[in-house]
Amino acid sequence: MRKKIVSVLLAGAMAMGMLAGCGSSKESEGGDNAAKAEEGGKKDGEYDLTLYSINTTDPDFDGWLENVEEATGLNINVIAAPTDSDTRQQKVTTILSTGDDSVDIIEINDEMSAAFKNSGWLEGLNDTVMTEDIRDEFAKGYVENMITDKDGNIVGVPGYAGYLAFWVNQEIMDEVGITEINTKEDFMKYMEAVSADGRYGYGGSWEKTYVFNEIAQFVNMFGGDYFDWTKAENKEAIQFLKDMVDNSQTPIDQIADKYEQMNPKANDGKYGSWFMWGLGTDYEKAGMLGADKIHMAMVPDFSGNGERAIFTDSWSYVLNTASKNKEAAIKFLQYMADEGGMAASYEAFDRYPARADVAEKVVPDTDPAKEMYSRYASECNVSGRPMLPQTMEFITDMGTIFQSCMKDEISVDEFCEKAQELVEKYSE
Repeated sequence: MRKKIVSVLLAGAMAMGMLAGCGSSKESEGGDNAAKAEEGGKKDGEYDLTLYSINTTDPDFDGWLENVEEATGLNINVIAAPTDSDTRQQKVTTILSTGDDSVDIIEINDEMSAAFKNSGWLEGLNDTVMTEDIRDEFAKGYVENMITDKDGNIVGVPGYAGYLAFWVNQEIMDEVGITEINTKEDFMKYMEAVSADGRYGYGGSWEKTYVFNEIAQFVNMFGGDYFDWTKAENKEAIQFLKDMVDNSQTPIDQIADKYEQMNPKANDGKYGSWFMWGLGTDYEKAGMLGADKIHMAMVPDFSGNGERAIFTDSWSYVLNTASKNKEAAIKFLQYMADEGGMAASYEAFDRYPARADVAEKVVPDTDPAKEMYSRYASECNVSGRPMLPQTMEFITDMGTIFQSCMKDEISVDEFCEKAQELVEKYSE
């Protein structure tokens, strides 16, 4: 089958920022390349709908597209989304904000969802796709946090579940005689046992646009609220991270690291534990993925109340309200939300099914992620990351003051005061 992808020539300076560590299921995408190709367009009457896709460079894309077309009976035109995140976000913003009807279905990440969900640019799907009988099979917290607008309309179909998983190095755990990291006390004991001679109990990705993930994760683990920095639990979380730096249990120089720098250090045995998106592609490539090496573990309970907190992210399929092909678009989205569509995405793109019931059916027991992903879904409070409409500005500013705190340029109390000011600033 010929590959029906229309590439677009895009240019210009972009205002919106990076992916902020939002993990696709294949977490290391490498550097963003400039999107550059010949222009093309939808021919009248030739296609049933146009899809704006991030997956066109995947070698299995053609097979996936063929599956979708055969299952739905649709003839689908595809536009390749730019690989550069700034360019992609600006392009999608332009399409939606101008009422451009040349694109029907768009794949958007959480950052874009936070910016667009209350704009009126996305069609509500409660009565057509995300109906009551299936919506509860998706992570409830994620649906509410990330793809539900202020009026209760669900505006997207999650393409996969990608947890910000807790990872450990089993070789290091065995060396120091730690069998589990179940509580805050277990975690602290592990930090003390592991951290010495250039090795750290915890490693992170603390570049200013990435560290947001870990700040929010630790706040949640302590039972705090990322949008209320007057809470004692929030301060406790930041103090805990600062103490790890001061005690040489996590390195201060990781403030320069994104996942591309963090993962090789994890593979080299520099870190005993860390948080990371996805299924462990980088560890598998290095021959380090496995129950006796690097693997996912249950998120520790820091709050002491028996509740465990974890984030999931996704790229979601959304319907442009300006679309003139809504009947065909709804048919496409229904398939993406159904078992067949999720199975096709899992097989083609290694995208773990967003519906827990579908994952149980289509993911083989030999998949090393299945057991832990199933436990995350059933044992943890699963939510989307706390984002505000000016997503990247908020993320970047929070990362900047966090780095200042870790470097002793401001105190933990000052960080909390400034963080609350940022919440109020970007909530206006």
